[in-house]
Amino acid sequence: METTMLGYDWPQLHAALNDLPTALLLTAVLFELIAVVARRPGFRQVSFWTLIVGAVGGAAAVISGLQAEEHIEHGEAVHQVMETHEQLGLITLGVFGVLALWRILRERRMGSLERALALILSLGGAAVLFVTANYGGRLIFEHAAAIPSRVLQNELQQRTGEHEHSGEAGHTHPASDSMSASPLPAAQPAVDSTGTRPHTHAPGTPQHDH
Repeated sequence: METTMLGYDWPQLHAALNDLPTALLLTAVLFELIAVVARRPGFRQVSFWTLIVGAVGGAAAVISGLQAEEHIEHGEAVHQVMETHEQLGLITLGVFGVLALWRILRERRMGSLERALALILSLGGAAVLFVTANYGGRLIFEHAAAIPSRVLQNELQQRTGEHEHSGEAGHTHPASDSMSASPLPAAQPAVDSTGTRPHTHAPGTPQHDH
């Protein structure tokens, strides 16, 4: 996989950039809600600056995610989840980006009705953010999307072999006869002239557009 300037490949960089903006944006919504309920302007200021930083971080996460899509080996099932995750990520960025710009321009002049509308938009953005994160988790934990095929193949072979835990003599996992008799073929995508692995799909999966 292509290595970025930070020493990560794109999927790794995307994973590294996800958590902070997610936490910041949710925190911004929480503090805005507290400010409305408790009528404490100080919480609103915390919400404002947290939202701005979170929106900038969200843009970085989305950009890295779009790059990561082109460097992940995947089949049709992963592609469908990935496309939904991408669309939701763009919607999330759009909601919080508009909200951030709105508050930059109107923060000191918002009336009660405008403030309420901004809060409703914030809560809607938080809901979409939760769903976006859920689809991202499915890519990792259900499809192992960011793990190269050769690494996954080696891991499967190790899991089916016998091993002993340190300090637990006699604790072994025997190899599965069916797995050892029919090992999964290792996937070795070709490397193009730029040194990166192209967009690949599992054998037999139908073609699809990006």
